Amino acid sequence: MSQLSLRTNLENPNHHLWNNNGTWFIHYVVHPTPITKERVRKSLGTKSLTEARAKRDAILTCQASTADLQGLQLAA
Repeated sequence: MSQLSLRTNLENPNHHLWNNNGTWFIHYVVHPTPITKERVRKSLGTKSLTEARAKRDAILTCQASTADLQGLQLAA
């Protein structure tokens, strides 16, 4: 079972978000085994920071409560 690793800076409302040439992406770390880690970076498919924050919150809430972290479906 994969384990999600989240570090959140409450002073930064854009935690886990990154702007790549105007398009917002989410990034976080998954630990598929106790020894390995995988960085996940996926496009949120939006140029709106407000929409990106909402999508991030929905994804991280969903991901933290499910065991299958590989099933994440985001815009390419």
